Amino acid sequence: MATPSNNNYAPPRSVVADVQEAGSDKATRLSRLGAAFIDGLIFSIPFAPSYVVAFNTIAHQGRITAVAAWMAMAATGALFYLGVMAELVILSVVAFLVYKNSQTIGKKIFGIKVVRSDGSRATFGRIFWLRNFVNTLLTMIPLLGGLYALVDILMIFGDARRCCHDHIADTIVIRA
Repeated sequence: MATPSNNNYAPPRSVVADVQEAGSDKATRLSRLGAAFIDGLIFSIPFAPSYVVAFNTIAHQGRITAVAAWMAMAATGALFYLGVMAELVILSVVAFLVYKNSQTIGKKIFGIKVVRSDGSRATFGRIFWLRNFVNTLLTMIPLLGGLYALVDILMIFGDARRCCHDHIADTIVIRA
């Protein structure tokens, strides 16, 4: 039974316009792509000199396998080990940013961050283990890993704008 609007004994009614539904401020697909590109670039730069030397070595050998590529990169000596040291520094900075703000360097540049699907803070463990580690393991499955990686990326075009790793970790990416 509806109460008439002139009922003096009815509870008060009010409209609250400033409350947003969790996830209504989602990051754009383009900002997520840009952040992933920046992160990939940052992690590949320390090994760039080793890549150049290793590519030249592999091109002359005629065999291109992952093991041959890593062997050729390690054979560059100081270039490779300086790359490893720089990579560890970058990894430490990214781990600190993820722990502190739930953001990688690319996400920080693009002003986006990872949160739980209900809008609460995503923990470092959830981001590391469920979003990254489990996702990486799934991509390493022979034959199916490449298909999984493709499906994971293409899921961003759904209405929810969530990739498979977002569903696994129960996270969303929002504007920070």
